[in-house]
Amino acid sequence: MRLKELLLNNRSRRRFVQSEIIRKEDLVQWVDLSRLTPSSHNAQPLKYFISDTPELNAKIFPSLAWAGALKDWNGPEEGERPSAYIVMLLDKKISQSPQSDDGIAALSIMLGATEAGYGGCIVRAVNRKALRETLSLPEDLEIVLVLALGKTNETVILEPMQNNDFKYWRDKKECHHVPKRSLEEIIIN
Repeated sequence: MRLKELLLNNRSRRRFVQSEIIRKEDLVQWVDLSRLTPSSHNAQPLKYFISDTPELNAKIFPSLAWAGALKDWNGPEEGERPSAYIVMLLDKKISQSPQSDDGIAALSIMLGATEAGYGGCIVRAVNRKALRETLSLPEDLEIVLVLALGKTNETVILEPMQNNDFKYWRDKKECHHVPKRSLEEIIIN
């Protein structure tokens, strides 16, 4: 895929074919993409916890909040949940802040997944205390975000933003609509 096509296909996806397994080797390759990206001060403070088993995934799932704009939806049902997670961690022994590394790394991983025919969602709404206990993480590793990954099972439609209304929504067919600002609006000169 060309870069623009990858970016257009790299949407926040929240429903998956849960039974479609992602090989651990693929997850490791996507994390490797993040390792190769720029890092503020070249500190490289990010670490990763990979989950690719149904048992561990089931323990991670309750720690995540899904789609805050969809008030009547509590997240994907059993059968539509991610088949893998990558938990991004900040090694506090290296740096007290991820700077911008987390966004660069998350996008790199998501583009790798998209290129391989998968999709996912970058989840920052995480019950960090519960997830830390679930994964038995040491205190010096701070949970930054969680990448929920799988074979996607939803249609995402990009549409022009109207009246500065940026909230995404679902139609009666369960298609996920995402308003986007126009190019003319975001370039100011």
